[in-house]
Amino acid sequence: MGKVYEKLQNCLECVRKQTDFVPKVAIVLGSGLGNYADNIKVECEIEYSSIEGFPVSTVPGHAGKFIFGYVDDVPVVCMKGRVHYYEGYDISDVVLPIRLMGLLGAKILFLTNASGGINKAFKAGDFMMITDHIAALFPNPLIGPNVDELGTRFPDMSHVYDLDLQEIIKESAKELSIDLKEGVYVQLTGPSFESPADIRMLSVLGADAVGMSTVCEAIVANHMGLKICGISCVCNLAAGISPTPLTHEEVQQAGKDAAPKFEKLVTLAVKKMAGI
Repeated sequence: MGKVYEKLQNCLECVRKQTDFVPKVAIVLGSGLGNYADNIKVECEIEYSSIEGFPVSTVPGHAGKFIFGYVDDVPVVCMKGRVHYYEGYDISDVVLPIRLMGLLGAKILFLTNASGGINKAFKAGDFMMITDHIAALFPNPLIGPNVDELGTRFPDMSHVYDLDLQEIIKESAKELSIDLKEGVYVQLTGPSFESPADIRMLSVLGADAVGMSTVCEAIVANHMGLKICGISCVCNLAAGISPTPLTHEEVQQAGKDAAPKFEKLVTLAVKKMAGI
């Protein structure tokens, strides 16, 4: 047993001492979107700090706890706050929560984040369903000895974002009359925002939105065989497109402003995922 898997098993044992809840859907809440957890019929809450060896969120807007419960009749585990590579954690620790939720029983991973809009057709407050990603600009979380207990050494990445789940999100948005964009998300390390030259480069590469999370999580979830979907809340226009300096407070506020529509969209989509 490698060190990464051993640490994961220790975290699993710690959680199982606190709850035997088995989720079907794992939801990760991005900056400014943490209040979605209020929509869950809560069965149990576990602080990250109560899990031995577990990375703890240090970023404003990321509360740092697991919430177990139900969205309608669908059992879910919700990450109210994620950890980021720029916080100084090893990349294997950044993705540990995703792997843990998979071992707890989750079959579907619903990723959300706050992003900067690169596509000039986007505006602050838009929702972008992630159809693909660019992973070449940060450390791949599968580097190092393969965790054979979780997946193959060389996982295929042709369809990371499940097409059936994408259809569910599109149907849900249509029913709610929400203008849903689609596009490619790129993860950079952060914590500094991108320069205008960075954004010009990313646009040439085909990115529609940029952020500091999510792709590394999708990679390890795909490695484990989970079905994955994602929605990015475009909280500002990226550097060189936005006429004003970028701030984290702006990102949090835009997330809060978009939260009512976001909550309805995620809730309806999760209900529809019950049959997947």
